[in-house]
Amino acid sequence: MNFLKKHCYYLGVIKRNISSSPSKIRIYEVGPRDGLQNESKFVPSEIKIELINKLSAAGLKDIESASFVSPKWVQQMSDGQEVMKNINRAPGINYPVLVPNLKGYEVARQCNVEEIAIFPAGSEGFSQKNLNCSVEEGLRRFKLIADQAVKDGLRVRGYVSCVVGCPYDGPISPKTIAKITEELISMGCYEVSLGDTIGVGTAGSVRKLLREVLAVTSPDRLALHFHDTYGQGLANLLAGLEFGITTVDSSISGLGGCPYARGASGNLATEDLVYFLYGLGVNTDVDLVKLIEAGRYISNFLGKPTESRVNRAIGDKFKNHKDVVQMASCAI
Repeated sequence: MNFLKKHCYYLGVIKRNISSSPSKIRIYEVGPRDGLQNESKFVPSEIKIELINKLSAAGLKDIESASFVSPKWVQQMSDGQEVMKNINRAPGINYPVLVPNLKGYEVARQCNVEEIAIFPAGSEGFSQKNLNCSVEEGLRRFKLIADQAVKDGLRVRGYVSCVVGCPYDGPISPKTIAKITEELISMGCYEVSLGDTIGVGTAGSVRKLLREVLAVTSPDRLALHFHDTYGQGLANLLAGLEFGITTVDSSISGLGGCPYARGASGNLATEDLVYFLYGLGVNTDVDLVKLIEAGRYISNFLGKPTESRVNRAIGDKFKNHKDVVQMASCAI
């Protein structure tokens, strides 16, 4: 069986195993922030700005663009103000930023942001390493930010890290993640992104997690954020789709990793996600050819190969986005 026949065969199996494929998936691009924060080579502002503009031109509607954490802890994100003030803000595109405290929030407000993200940990060990406080204290701090943001008319998104496993505490109870999710929703978060920070999740553990979390909220209030450390990103996504979740975080070129989670690899690659979704007949409104070019742009600057299998496989084979979509859906 040749490659294309194998691809079409397994695509058919996947489609038959999803009871009702969503007609639309919202892709939340985190590459310019989560993807770059762990890179040892500093990425100048002009490169970050151009990357964001390329992602926008490819059709992505949600592009997490900066983080207002202390430069002492994450020097890569020290130019957030310059980035946010110089990107080409296209109509209808959301450029959220990450904020750790009220000081960071006030700086973000000076950049005319419309959405912020707060990020409590799902485990005590990771909370101490990442936030230097307990999970409970972290939630109290983030509530102060959320209250102010809601008062100011901004959207607030919540991240929960280490939702399946923690590099310090081991496996995490789904009930713990459900409780944190419920608290974030009560603070005013319109959406909570569930992050498998070290990528240890499987379809089975993701299903167990979602059964608990969906007891306290609905699928439209959740997003999935998978790191692909063990190559389980797309399988875990498929498990999430079974529960009706329609927002997925991903990172251009598979960039990512966490300074406080040794061994964690990059996020699910946006190119791989888009190709996968077009294969399911799910419209993303994203031009995969332009997306691949954006992935190559940042990978070339960093001087390392792309982590996206689709980017590596397609390369320069296609110049027209429709031709890639036809191949992904086995229409050729």
